[in-house]
Parts: sequence; structure tokens; C-alpha cells
Amino acid sequence: MIFFFVFIILMLLLFMIYKAHRNTYEAVLHKVKVHCRESDPDVVRILHLSDLHLEKLSISPDYLYKKLKDEPIDLIALTGDFLDHETSIPKFGPYLTALQKLNPTYGMYAVFGNHDYVLQGEQFEHLRATLEQHGCTVLQNEAKSVSIKGKTVNIIGIDDFYTGRSDVEKAYAHVKDGLNLVLTHDPNIVLHMRHYHFDYLLSGHFHGGQIHWPKPYHLVKMGKLVRMNIIKGYHELDGKPFYISEGLGQTGVNIRIGTKPEITLHTLSLTPLHQGEAVKAV
Repeated sequence: MIFFFVFIILMLLLFMIYKAHRNTYEAVLHKVKVHCRESDPDVVRILHLSDLHLEKLSISPDYLYKKLKDEPIDLIALTGDFLDHETSIPKFGPYLTALQKLNPTYGMYAVFGNHDYVLQGEQFEHLRATLEQHGCTVLQNEAKSVSIKGKTVNIIGIDDFYTGRSDVEKAYAHVKDGLNLVLTHDPNIVLHMRHYHFDYLLSGHFHGGQIHWPKPYHLVKMGKLVRMNIIKGYHELDGKPFYISEGLGQTGVNIRIGTKPEITLHTLSLTPLHQGEAVKAV
């Protein structure tokens, strides 16, 4: 009888692990509208991907392309944690090629995360060069201004906060008047940006908990936002909106519980709201 119960428990455990692994193959496409009025013609459409973790990534480049090929995309934002090992860099190329095929009107932009900085010296430069060879602009505490539909959009890349590489002052040093779109890996940086304006900030880092059952207690060491129960999705701080992606890949064990890989399409108004108008995020 004891053997029977142990067998049943073991089978249930194996089934749960199987289901948790299968969750990593099914990406959820979230569409978010921010600051948008009804029928607003002046918008920028941003594809946001974070935390690919190529060593533990179940989503294929072909899956990614087919999921997005019919979506209008103005620019692509990649918010770090691409890989841990230089041997994974050849696997990165096909994903970047798939993203290039989506023909983002105003280009592709990337910042690095804490896992990327496991690579050092020539290994890290190999990663950076791979991004650039596929048409990606890499931002490390710097900004790039582009004109979109006659409006200036400042794409501000703040380096990884988790590893102490963030320099907000440097990132904003040459920012012009216009709409400020911040890309960064660790969203905890928003707690240190009270005196820096942004219209929208994109980040990742937390994986939505990855194992979010019953709660992601293991994230507590990852900063104050977690203790504020801010680990995924749309949020505002001091009236400034930011978004935390649940990420495309996994780290550690290739499973997800209570969360799935995320692909996000953000529609952001290019026209600032007047005082008193409500922020709208759908």
C-alpha cells in the first residue's frame, strides 16, 4: 500500500514537472496601450523582448517570427539577459535574423543584463559585435534620438542596475527635448529616477517569478520592487509608467509555473498628455 501511494505521488510529481516544462514552449503575446487616446494617429509600436536566456530557451526563431510577422512594428527593444556562455552566441544569430525580418521601421535597440556580464573581455565584445552585426544599436548608459512621424523620440539605454553598472546621469547627458523611452534590464532602477523624466520604461529581470507558486518568495533578494509586490506587467511610480516583462526564456531549471514566456507589443502615444488627462494602459 505504501509503495502504491509513493508511486502515485511520484507520477503526479513527474506530470507536474512535464507540464511546467511544456509551459516554456507557449509564449503569450501581450498588447499594451499607454497614453493613447481614441483613434490616436501619432503612436509608436514597440516590440519588447527580455531575458532570452538562450541556454534555457524553448521558443524557436521560427516560432517567434510566425507569431509576429503580421504585426506592425516601429522599433524593437531588447532588455538584456541574452545568455551566460560564449558558446551560446552562435545560437543568438538566428533569433536576431528573425527579428530583422520583421522590418522594424526605426530599428532595433538593446541593453545588457546581469547574466550577459558573466562574459568578459573578448567574450563580451563577441556578444556585442553579434548584436551590432544584425543591425542592433547597443546602448550602455547612452541615448539615441530618432525622429518618428515628425516627433523626437529619445531611446535611453541604462546599463544593468543589478550589477552596479547603471549611470543615469551619463545616460541622460545628451538627451534632447522629446519623448523619453528608457530601456533597462533591472526595473529597480525606477526607484532612483525621481529626478529623471521618462514617458515609458521597459525592463525584465524577474521572469514573472518563473516559479510563481504559491508566491515567488525566491525573488525577495532581487530588490525593493519585489517586496512591493511589483514583479511583472504595467506599473506607475510618481506618475511615470513602466513595464516589467516576464521574459522569453528561463534560468536555472527550464520550467515555468504560474507564468509563461512573454512577447509584448506596446503602443505608445507620441503626443504628451495634457495635465489632468488620465494615463491609459490596456
